[in-house]
Amino acid sequence: MASELRALAVVSAAGASSMAYARFTTSRLAPGLPRLAALLPVLALLPVLPFAFSSIHLRTISAFFLVWLCAFKLLLLASGHGPLHPALPLVRFVAGAALPIKVLDGKRPSRCFPPEFLLSYAAKGALFAALVSVRGYRARMPAYAVVVFDGAHVYLMLELFLASAAAVARVLLGAELEPQFDRPYLASSLSDFWGRRWNLMVPGVLRPCVYRPVRARLGAVAGVLAVFLVSGLMHEVMFYYISLEHGTGEVTAFFALHGA
Repeated sequence: MASELRALAVVSAAGASSMAYARFTTSRLAPGLPRLAALLPVLALLPVLPFAFSSIHLRTISAFFLVWLCAFKLLLLASGHGPLHPALPLVRFVAGAALPIKVLDGKRPSRCFPPEFLLSYAAKGALFAALVSVRGYRARMPAYAVVVFDGAHVYLMLELFLASAAAVARVLLGAELEPQFDRPYLASSLSDFWGRRWNLMVPGVLRPCVYRPVRARLGAVAGVLAVFLVSGLMHEVMFYYISLEHGTGEVTAFFALHGA
């Protein structure tokens, strides 16, 4: 635990310093190649930072925050698009870059969380703790139970970690944030699941980074296929941080199939 706390302090300091540098340099450069060139050192550093953690959970979550979401936001910044902008206050810029959040402008946060919200997350936290405690028995589970176990584990891990980061950002920024999940277990179709319910920070960066540019040149169908291909490749990267083994292409094929 002590080593992980030290790693968290180092990664947090390095991430915050990198984002402050990104804000400072891009405020003095025009969008395009000059900004991209200035951001290349940060883009090169981000994939290294998650390896400071030995814990699978912290390594994976930090990779998701920094290697996927933050890197894509910086690429958008290089091209002159939001959600980041050099004119933002430093704290809001750093939080918006390094954390999986999107601020709802003009909306003040409520002073306290509603009881049903707290009860929901208390139940999810208890269930997640139970899953972690029995993970050692996963190898003995039948195949169908492993699928259910892993699905629940991934969902609860993501929602709890993302909600914790959002709660910290909400206090720091004094602003209301967009939701990160919208009850994905109620999805009625693949498009409903991926586009409107599951891990909404991901489509929030994939739409402007991939879908819209490809759609403008090749049409909506190509845009959808490109989004799922990029998502598959990025999930392949995330699986590398989990297992520290090179991917087989199965994850990319899974997402490409969903795109089709």
